[in-house]
Amino acid sequence: MTDFLIKLYIKNKDVDDLKAREKYSALSGITGIVCNVALCIFKFIIGTLTRSVSVTADAVNNLSDAGSNIVTILGGKLAGKAVDEEHPFGHGRMEYVSALIVSFFIFIMGFELGKSSITKIIYPEEIKFNAVSVIVLIVAIAVKLWMAYFNNKLFKATGNIGLKAVMQDSLNDCIATSATIAALLISSLTPFKRADGIMGVIVAAVVIIAGVKLVKEVVSNILGKAPSPELVSKIKEIMLNEKYIMDIHDLIVHDYGPGRIIASAHAEVPSNVDIIKLHEVIDIAERKINKELNIMICIHMDPVVVDDEKLKDYKQIMADIIHDYDADFTFHDFRVIEGTQITNFVFDLVIPHKYKKGNNLILKELQSAVRELYPNITLVITIEHAFI
Repeated sequence: MTDFLIKLYIKNKDVDDLKAREKYSALSGITGIVCNVALCIFKFIIGTLTRSVSVTADAVNNLSDAGSNIVTILGGKLAGKAVDEEHPFGHGRMEYVSALIVSFFIFIMGFELGKSSITKIIYPEEIKFNAVSVIVLIVAIAVKLWMAYFNNKLFKATGNIGLKAVMQDSLNDCIATSATIAALLISSLTPFKRADGIMGVIVAAVVIIAGVKLVKEVVSNILGKAPSPELVSKIKEIMLNEKYIMDIHDLIVHDYGPGRIIASAHAEVPSNVDIIKLHEVIDIAERKINKELNIMICIHMDPVVVDDEKLKDYKQIMADIIHDYDADFTFHDFRVIEGTQITNFVFDLVIPHKYKKGNNLILKELQSAVRELYPNITLVITIEHAFI
């Protein structure tokens, strides 16, 4: 069924194409609306017959799920809008915004279910067991499991986190409905009438925890999380395979939504090569990265002196001192300014994000280590953190 729907509705499966991504979101939303409206009607009838707060809450939740599906459709539609003057990088992050809205729906479900369940614990009511009700609820679980599988497949195909949110919502429904069935059985087979409420509280906690995890993931995308190690490795590999590019630093990757990644990097190149040749190499690297990774990148050339033995010796001295101080530190843009009495080592020092020592203490200790060996050398350091 899943493959049939995808084949029927989506002709272009290139997920980097904006219209294709929009189609995936629309397919998820339309399918979800049809399933959720049908389940809402069934569950509301069952909840009324059995007087079960869990079943009724499930019915209302299915209706809100249909609202989530509408959000998914709108999110895909807005994310597919072309660039404009106000949004030169496009509207791709609307996928993240729609996922955040669906996450809020999950929170509302968890809160409302928790509130109703607590009331049910305080004021328990007799629940009427009905075999037909249980059968229909089992069917509802089967439908929701299929919806979770369906949206998970769409998510894996597109990487659209909004579809992951809809998938999680479907799984939450499976958990809630399973708990409802358990409460019906316990209440009918034992004199314990608070099972319905207790089950509801447990399910509410599970739903809220899942919602928190999803929100953290979505917000991380919106704030701008670090690129994956695999992506960084591919960018570096393409650049370093080009003639004259000796090393790379200050690689920055900006995510403006799927298929809209902007990056920049500094490429160390030999200073004794004609600048026209170097510029051509940089252009080639930029085009390859754009073609192979669909990333628009701007590469800055950092000339490095390669035929000055004295500079090499100075750089090795600094490399040894920094390595002895902390092997996780790296440095780049190394220059030497020699005066009549003092020689300045000028460079950028890259330290880990969670390094405990303050910048001033690092500078002081490195300067002290250098002065013990070379009293006439002064360090001029710019401390920074890696962006990857």
